[in-house]
Amino acid sequence: MEKWYVLHSKPRYEDFLWKQLCMRKLESYYPCLRVRTVNPRARTVQPYFPGYLFVSADLDVVGISYLQWMPGSAGLVRFGEEPATISESLLLAIKQRIECLEKTSSAKAVPFQKGDIVLVRDGVFKGYEGIFDVCLSGADRVRILLSLLGDRQMAVELPADCICSTAPN
Repeated sequence: MEKWYVLHSKPRYEDFLWKQLCMRKLESYYPCLRVRTVNPRARTVQPYFPGYLFVSADLDVVGISYLQWMPGSAGLVRFGEEPATISESLLLAIKQRIECLEKTSSAKAVPFQKGDIVLVRDGVFKGYEGIFDVCLSGADRVRILLSLLGDRQMAVELPADCICSTAPN
């Protein structure tokens, strides 16, 4: 009888193990989130549960050793000698939570491009117009260029929700 099991991966091998499961045509679920990073060499997809994946299998047919010795695998999570199972409802709840997180992170994306004219609506520079420069890492911060002293532009870092478009709505 097929059940969902929790499969432990070797450190930072979740993606590799997921591909191994897909190649072997085993139904699996690899919960992960797309993240924005400052470092261009950093992974843009991070596991939601680092070191763990979910696999649906009939252990009487597949065998525990098949999953234990798969490249990238550290074996099934067990309680004593019994492999840990996960219910379909919990798996569905995890999927819904990840979808919700993906939607909110994409909704928080700053709708400006480099060179757009923006208006500062909060803070010390309230009422000033600036030029959008770049999104920064961290808690949704942006850098804009303000013309404070004549022609000279000064870079200012602000929370993303402190700026808005100058275009009429």
